[in-house]
Amino acid sequence: MSDNLNNRKDNFNEEVLDLRRVTRVVAGGKRFRFRATVVVGDGNGRVGIGVAKGSDVEQAVSKGRVQAKKKLIKVKMKDRTIPHEVEAKFSAAKVLIKPASAGRGLIAGGAVRVVLKMAGVQDATAKCLGTTTNKLTNALATLKALEQLQTK
Repeated sequence: MSDNLNNRKDNFNEEVLDLRRVTRVVAGGKRFRFRATVVVGDGNGRVGIGVAKGSDVEQAVSKGRVQAKKKLIKVKMKDRTIPHEVEAKFSAAKVLIKPASAGRGLIAGGAVRVVLKMAGVQDATAKCLGTTTNKLTNALATLKALEQLQTK
């Protein structure tokens, strides 16, 4: 009952960024599980990414949501955009995020767009400079970039 109340109180939006079937080879054959990458955010400066595995899709997504809520960060924003240009690298992913003027919109692709949207950034341009197309590493690079933001 109390868990139900908590779910209604928080106003987090969630989006499943990536869903993969992963395999473990055992003596009798292969065991399949699902890995979900979930991005949660309140659209007001808080965002988190969670990665979890489960025996079915629903279990993996709900565990991912819990992980993402545990790893929330506060994004420093200036009006509807970010205060300054920022660049970050995570594994093979490299992300560049620049502030944009009001009304310009969110010009970003893939995982970077999802993370910025969940954080509540409405005007920014972003570019994936790394060689990887992996959504998880691109999302984590974006989160690392947002952690570097500073206000005066």
